[in-house]
Amino acid sequence: MPPFPNNIYLLALIGALLATGLSVPFWRSLCQRWNWVDDPGHRKIHSTPTPLAGGWALFTGLSVVLIGGCLAIAARWIEPTSLERIAYGLGKRAPQLIAIVLGAAGMLAVGTCDDRYELKAWVKFGAQFLIALIVAAAGVRVTLFIPNVAFSYAVTILWILTVTNALNLSDNMNGLCAGLAAVAAFYLASFAARHGQYLVAAFGFLLLGALLGYLPFNFPRASVFLGDAGSHLVGFLIAILSILPHFYAERHDATNRLAVLNPLWALAIPLLDVAQVTLYRTLTGKPFWIGDTNHLSHRLARTRLGKTGAVVVLWIAALAIGSLTLF
Repeated sequence: MPPFPNNIYLLALIGALLATGLSVPFWRSLCQRWNWVDDPGHRKIHSTPTPLAGGWALFTGLSVVLIGGCLAIAARWIEPTSLERIAYGLGKRAPQLIAIVLGAAGMLAVGTCDDRYELKAWVKFGAQFLIALIVAAAGVRVTLFIPNVAFSYAVTILWILTVTNALNLSDNMNGLCAGLAAVAAFYLASFAARHGQYLVAAFGFLLLGALLGYLPFNFPRASVFLGDAGSHLVGFLIAILSILPHFYAERHDATNRLAVLNPLWALAIPLLDVAQVTLYRTLTGKPFWIGDTNHLSHRLARTRLGKTGAVVVLWIAALAIGSLTLF
């Protein structure tokens, strides 16, 4: 069978980049009109009210390309062999894809409510847990090497909650969350493409394109923020993207069990950050869900690097560690 055409990956990336970038001004204007802004204050690094438009722009970009892709498939605008493989894959993954889309919308809604009403920690965590449970029930689950359904559910839910909140916590400086997510999306999508997992790869490049379309509006100077809506959406989608690929299979050409560590390499910086800040807060007697300025980015920014330099250093570190997924 011929290899899956890379131009479809490129179309997904460019389409999401353009759709997201073009939608930012619309959502920015709407957020300003409705006063959906992040005001300066305690622990804030910005000095003027900034629209929380990033999450909705990302969701718009992803949705436009997904709908366009579905129309292209229905109209049979894709090369026949590729069309047959895509249709087969979508048929096999339909329940999972529906759950992922609904989960993304749910995370966006939870984050939007948190932006507007500052939800209590247990309410937000409970909503995240419910969404993770629904996705796991649809079949998007971590399997590893233990054939136990309860174990699979537990690990999947824990992973989704951990990654979602790790990227949510990393949204503390311009460009940091979106940049780290873009690095992870690139490596995970590349892995899936190299191993013939074309639907997962297309999803990864789609997400990468949306993040790249948003970043110029957020770094180095920000005219929009992700807000909790955006960081919840990004964290959830990256968590899902890290679950979907088959990193290990019992075949003569795929017997390296260490391959299951690839998501850890791709997400090393946000996971390390959430681990160290949680440990610090616990040791100092503070609730781990109460924010502070002791993230890796804050510590680096207090050096001569400054805020922009701190973000760039963390991007470079993420790129360097994530490159382990290539080997």
